[in-house]
Order: sequence, then C-alpha cells, then structure tokens
Amino acid sequence: MNYKSKLAIHGGTPVRDKYLPYGRQWIDQEDIKAVVNVLNSDYLTTGPIIEKFEHKISKYVGARYAVAFSNGTAALHGACYATGIKSGDEVITSPMTFVASSNCILYQGGKPVFADIDMNTYNIDTKSIKKLITDKTKAIIPVDYTGLPADLEEINNIAKKHRLVVIEDGAHALGASYKGKRVGAISDMTMFSFHPVKHITTGEGGIITTDNKEYFEKLKQFRTHGITKQKNKIDDYQGAWYYEMQMLGYNYRITDIQASLGISQFDKLDKFIKLRREYANIYSEAFKDIEEIICQSNKDDRVSSSHHLYVIRLNLSKLKATRKEIYDALIKENIGVNVHYMPAYYHPYYKKLGYKKGICPNAEKLYSEIITLPLFPAMSRRDICDVVKAVKKIIYYYSKSV
Repeated sequence: MNYKSKLAIHGGTPVRDKYLPYGRQWIDQEDIKAVVNVLNSDYLTTGPIIEKFEHKISKYVGARYAVAFSNGTAALHGACYATGIKSGDEVITSPMTFVASSNCILYQGGKPVFADIDMNTYNIDTKSIKKLITDKTKAIIPVDYTGLPADLEEINNIAKKHRLVVIEDGAHALGASYKGKRVGAISDMTMFSFHPVKHITTGEGGIITTDNKEYFEKLKQFRTHGITKQKNKIDDYQGAWYYEMQMLGYNYRITDIQASLGISQFDKLDKFIKLRREYANIYSEAFKDIEEIICQSNKDDRVSSSHHLYVIRLNLSKLKATRKEIYDALIKENIGVNVHYMPAYYHPYYKKLGYKKGICPNAEKLYSEIITLPLFPAMSRRDICDVVKAVKKIIYYYSKSV
C-alpha cells in the first residue's frame, strides 16, 4: 500500500462520530430511587445506611470488618494512621499508580520508597521490594494495577518475615480474586475506591476492609475527628450526650446519601464485572497477533483480574510514531484513550522532595509506551468494536512493516 492510500485511511472519516470516554459510571433508575429514599429519610450524613453498606462489602470480600470513608485517598490515609506510620518511617510502594498511593505515606510524615515493577503484570516486583527493606521500613503498599492482583502471597510472606504491615491498594480490584480468595481478605488492610470510573460508585468514596479489630476501631475513630462516644473507651463517662476527642483525626466521613447509591450499585457488581471481563477478552483476542501491541500478561490462572482498566503497551520499535502521536490519532478517531499512570515521582512535588528519574527503569519504560483504552460496563459491543477498529487502523497506518 502506498503512502497516499494509507493517508486516506488515517485522514478520512473518523471511526466514530461521537466521543467515547475511557470510563463512565452506569446509573439507573434503581440507583436514583435509592438516593431519593435517603433524601426523604431522617438521615443524610452519618446514619444507618453506612453500616449496611460496610457490611455488604465486608461480607462480599470475606473480611470481618469494613470502614467507609469519604474517598479512597482518605481511606488510605486512615490505614497509614492505623498502622502507626510516623516521621522517619519508610513505606515501599509502586510508582505505577495514582499519587494517592504514596501521598498517604507523606500525610503521616513517612517516606515513600518506590519499588520497580514486573514487565509482564505491571505490578510491583517482589524482588525489588526485598532489596529496598531497611530497619526503617514499616509497611508495604502494593497496588493491584488495572484490577490484576499483585503477588500477594509473596508480598505477605516478605511482610511477615520483616514484621511489616501490608496495606493493599485495591482501588482497581473490587471483585478480583487471588488463589481462591477475593481481594479484600488477604492483606492486613485493603482499600477499595468508589470513584465514578470504578466498578461501583458512591460519587466519591472509599473503604478499608480488614480482619484486625484494633485497626477497625482506629479507622472508625480516625474518620470522625478522633472522637468517640463509646462508654468503654472513656475514663470519665458523664452520660449519653458525652463524647471525647482522643486523637487528632479528620472529617473523612462518607454520607448516607453516598452509601445508598453504593448499596444499589453493589447489587449490580457481578454484572458489571462480567461485562468488564467479556470486553477485556475481546480486546485481548483482537490484539494478540499484532506485533506492534503488547498486552498485560497474567500467567497464573488462579489470579483473576476485575479489569478496571485495559492498557496496551506499544512496541515502539515496530512503529513510525511516538506514543503521543498514536494517542492523538486515536483521539481524532473519537476514542477517549488515556494514560495510567505517570510514575508518581515524576510529579513536580516529588521532585522537590528529592526523587529523581532512573530509580525504577521498568516503570519509566512502561509509562513511555502505554495507552489506556475505553473499558466500562455501559459500553455496547458496537463501542468495543469501534475501539478495536480504530486501534488497528492507527497501528496499521504507523506500522513499519506496511
């Protein structure tokens, strides 16, 4: 095919006439009804619906306890507080994540230590973790990138050996499973996010699941200014009206309004995950024989992703274009691609703290090559086919072999 005919393919009518975002919530009339019911009730903020929502999540993942927060970042902050992270402590985490995974360490005065990633799963590399442990290390925060669980067995073994706490960032991984267990009942604490692009939404929201009663009690108090009304926690109890602030907590409470939406959404969780997996499988099948594209690999069939994101890695040695050029070309096709994520320490704030490029070569290479494709339950099969068609069209246009 000559250059002019290839240009006609790329420069002609876009695959889609309407923009398709990379992610979007699915709200139906049952969700709206659930929220309206709370609006007509006696409680809008802290009421009985929150505990009901927490119970549903804890039961689903198989954990004893769950504490809901105003957002996932607040939940991670609470987990770091419950762990006792303080100034001088180090916490090992992945750089391939949203900055909340490391910011929560900074909130407590700790130091994030970034471990490199595995180039097949894109999750934190356990060999890198081992090399970074010092006498200052307090915890590990693995991230289940795209919804694929990290190597949780090995991470928890490392943690036990060195007496570390594992705070699993499962923001992407509600509904994922690891060797027969659902994510949320494996690590010391696990965070899930309920942002609108996640598996279910509460608008904004997050939750920590745990089997540890001490962490559970600390988390509940931390999210409410450090205040307690529990008689058994107060030395000089003065009556039912009495409460005490016993620690410096935060106002990180979720509302009954949000929790009611979460409960309604939860009833559709299995359907949402089934669709995500179905669509991810279509992508993987469509791209498996294209040498210009590398897909995330999961070689352990006992580990099941819940597919929050679908990321393709560009084999740039086979392409006559940069990642940005391909990204821009897909946007012109009305395919709402994105990039998840820039290594956390690339951000200017982290640079000011002294972090430099080069500390995680695999993560840096991956960042330069990845593009996130649209993936959400409310997509139609036609939407999925449009994405496949657009990706093949642009890859073909820029391929060195054509």
